[in-house]
Amino acid sequence: MTASMNRRALLSLAGVAGIGLAVAACSSGKDSSGKGGNGNDGGSKGGSDTTGGDKATGSETTAKPVAKSLTPVQVPLVGGITVTIAGTGLAAVKGVTVGGVAARDVTATASKVTFTAPHQAMYAAGDAAVALFTETIEPSPSANQSSDGNGSAANDGQTGATQDSATATPTPTAAPVPDASTAVATSTVAYAALTDVDRQLQYAMAHWKDYNLSEYGTMNPIGGDCANYVSQTLIARGWEQRSDWYNRAAGAEHSATWTYCPTMDPWLETNAAEFGLTRRTSDERDKVKVGDIVFYDWNANGSPDHTTIVSEVFTESDGTIRIKSASHNQDGPYRDLDEMITVQHPGGTAWFHTFDA
Repeated sequence: MTASMNRRALLSLAGVAGIGLAVAACSSGKDSSGKGGNGNDGGSKGGSDTTGGDKATGSETTAKPVAKSLTPVQVPLVGGITVTIAGTGLAAVKGVTVGGVAARDVTATASKVTFTAPHQAMYAAGDAAVALFTETIEPSPSANQSSDGNGSAANDGQTGATQDSATATPTPTAAPVPDASTAVATSTVAYAALTDVDRQLQYAMAHWKDYNLSEYGTMNPIGGDCANYVSQTLIARGWEQRSDWYNRAAGAEHSATWTYCPTMDPWLETNAAEFGLTRRTSDERDKVKVGDIVFYDWNANGSPDHTTIVSEVFTESDGTIRIKSASHNQDGPYRDLDEMITVQHPGGTAWFHTFDA
């Protein structure tokens, strides 16, 4: 009996020892999945997972952003359409620039970035770099330039400050746009003149300081070229000369409706239904679009003194709508309407002829 008890005791001790060995194996070796121990999955000592080089920190990974495709590959010069970039690791993208111009409405997921294409900076056709950034980039209004190399008066024939002078109220601007070389990923989109408005603004920017003298001449020697310039942009938009609106022989023959603001403005209103135009007050800025026509009255006598073509409608973060326009005398691509009627011509007023479509 003593021998039997000793035998059972030895078997019992062997069973306890076996359990202890099993516990020890679980805590210091690999688990049942074959991964490394110490409470981790084997990637805890600087290893890589299977995502192709992504660095692991615990259970999280940070993928390097890669832009694989962009649609559509071609956008209008005026922008305004949604562009999608497909790729990987894109969730961190917060800002996008296109040709150095900040885009609006940027949204991102791991596999996709979407944004609204801005207008091409000077409405010129060609490829533009699309740059993705991990910081938010606030859009800013386009800066004006000035040129009076064609015999135009510096300030619309009036005495006062030019818009780029020290006395002019500066247009609010955002922080500088980062260089595309610092982007986390890049792509390319092509700007093209796809619409009538594209062609109108393309012409306006090509000739805001380089007058098309061979075709239309200049009216600066007889009072100002602003209406002549606006009329030319309407031809580029698709309008045709007619018996009551024309400029022939490089300006040697022309109608007052083409070259003279006080005649052009009522002519547009009279023919508004035919042209698809609506006359709007300065308070209706939310209805104004690029390519629309602006008239200005400097001295509150009810007769316009100046006309321009809208080149940008910019909405500030507080909802304020800024109207920029291209013009001759003063020659400039992005003149600010509010500065024109408060700084250059205090007490001035403005109104619009907007295109219905």
